[in-house]
Amino acid sequence: MTTAEATTPRKARRIAEPRGDRAFNIINYTVLAVFTLSVLYPLIYVISSSFSSAAAINSGAVKFLPVGFNVDAYQTILESPRLVTGFMNSAIYAVAGGLLGTALTVLAGYPLSRDDLPFRRVLTFFFLIPTLLSAGIIPTYIVVRQLGLLDTRWAIILPGCMSVFNMIITRTFYKITVPSEMLEAAKVDGASDFRFFFRIALPLSKPIIAVNLLFYGIAQWNGWFSAFIYLTNADLYPLQLVLREILAQSAVNPAQIGGPDVGELLRRKELFDKLKYALIVIAMVPPLIAYPFVQKHFVKGALIGSLK
Repeated sequence: MTTAEATTPRKARRIAEPRGDRAFNIINYTVLAVFTLSVLYPLIYVISSSFSSAAAINSGAVKFLPVGFNVDAYQTILESPRLVTGFMNSAIYAVAGGLLGTALTVLAGYPLSRDDLPFRRVLTFFFLIPTLLSAGIIPTYIVVRQLGLLDTRWAIILPGCMSVFNMIITRTFYKITVPSEMLEAAKVDGASDFRFFFRIALPLSKPIIAVNLLFYGIAQWNGWFSAFIYLTNADLYPLQLVLREILAQSAVNPAQIGGPDVGELLRRKELFDKLKYALIVIAMVPPLIAYPFVQKHFVKGALIGSLK
């Protein structure tokens, strides 16, 4: 018998899976399938309702797929200047807030991860003070007003531009990913602190940068309370505030949305019920599009940054 003939049966032989592991896998897959369906079905229902006829929505005929397929609600949104402006404002707040918040978080997290930083523990406690003692809405509003930020885009971007929670995750990420030995080796080669940060530490920061961009961008995109407090100019309202005002009403004011034709359509209760589903879809599409592009870095950065 040759060596190949002797090893063939051994390779073909499979190790039997223990009954306990098999039962665990079945239960695990079942629970995950139920959880997945519980998350996906509301999304599918909202999307299907946005493409269905108003009569089908009001009668409860929409269960899974669109009934009476049409795009009247999306056409109404595109013809409504107020909604388009709100969408653009939310995009500006999300991009600007994400970039500024990420830059400040990285610039704070990296120095605090360095053991040779003087008064490192004192500075870390200084960052933690706002999380322990919050001034509240009224003092914050007074500060924003004294800085002359009311009714400006900066009133939405600046007050929450940096999160202490994100800063702690970023500091932990640098502590694990960029050890002190790497800095000592760079200094032996004549690299300064700034050169080490921009040439070595920053290129290694793609995962945590993706985490911060996603966190800050989503927070700005979903935010409406700051705009509700600091803004009175409707041209600066984000989409979420416009959506809140529409969903809070049983009927939409025609002057609030757009021209006479759009107002005539929105007076009808059926179109309003359909319009709110289309607005929810419009509001959730950008985060769903952005997440796959940063998923790999997001998982890695969040995992490493959360380790103690």
